Amino acid sequence: MFPEDRVLVGVINRKRDLKFAEQEHWYRIPQKRFSDGIHAEYLAFFLSKAFGEKNGAVHYFAKNQGVELVYRKDLMPKEVNHKRANEVYYKIQLGNLREKIPPITNPTRRSISFIYTTWDRFVNATQIRDLYSDADYFVDRIYHALRNKGIRASRLWEAERQSTGHAAQLRILCEKGTVIASTEPDDSGNIFLRDDMPDDALLAKIMEHIAKQGGPVMINIPLEDH
Repeated sequence: MFPEDRVLVGVINRKRDLKFAEQEHWYRIPQKRFSDGIHAEYLAFFLSKAFGEKNGAVHYFAKNQGVELVYRKDLMPKEVNHKRANEVYYKIQLGNLREKIPPITNPTRRSISFIYTTWDRFVNATQIRDLYSDADYFVDRIYHALRNKGIRASRLWEAERQSTGHAAQLRILCEKGTVIASTEPDDSGNIFLRDDMPDDALLAKIMEHIAKQGGPVMINIPLEDH
C-alpha cells in the first residue's frame, strides 16, 4: 500500500451485492459509467441506509485483483429479463473484504455515487468529505449543481491524473461535441473552473457552452441500482 494508490469508492444498496463482494469476490460497474476504464488499486464500499445506518457509511475495502468486461445477464443469470441485461459491465475481481476502522461516515448526508481518492486520504478519513481534494470537492459541487438542472456530467478526479493526464474536471457529452470544464487552465478552449468565481456564474458559463454544442446527449446511466 502506497500513499498515492488509488481507491474507488462505490455504493452497495442491496444485501445481495454485499454478498457477491464478500463471498464471490466481485463488484460490478456499468462500463458507460467509466468509459476510460477503472483506474484503482483498491475498491471501497459505501453501504447505504438500506443496511440500517441513517446516512450510510464506508465500512469495507478490498484490493482490485483484475477487471473484465461482461454482459449483465452473464453476471446475474437469474435476472436475464432485467432492463439492463444486455449492457456491458466491468466485473472487478476483489481480494478479501477488509473492515475500514473507523468507518467513513456521512454526517452531512452527501449524495454518493462514486468517489476516486488516494490511499493516504482513505486510510485517514473519518467522514466522506475527508476523501476529497480541494479540486475534487469543487468539481463535485458543480457536478451536483448540474444534476439539479437535469444535466448529466462525468467526472475526472485528481486521483486519476497519473492515468488520464488530466486535472479534476467535468465532461458533458453534447450533440455537437463534449464540453469540458477543468480546474486547470489550458489552451484547448476548455472552461476554466476558477475557484474565485461564484458557482452561479460558472454554471451559467457551462450552460452557455452546452447550448452552443447543441444541448446535452441524454444517456441513461443508473445512479444507484446497477
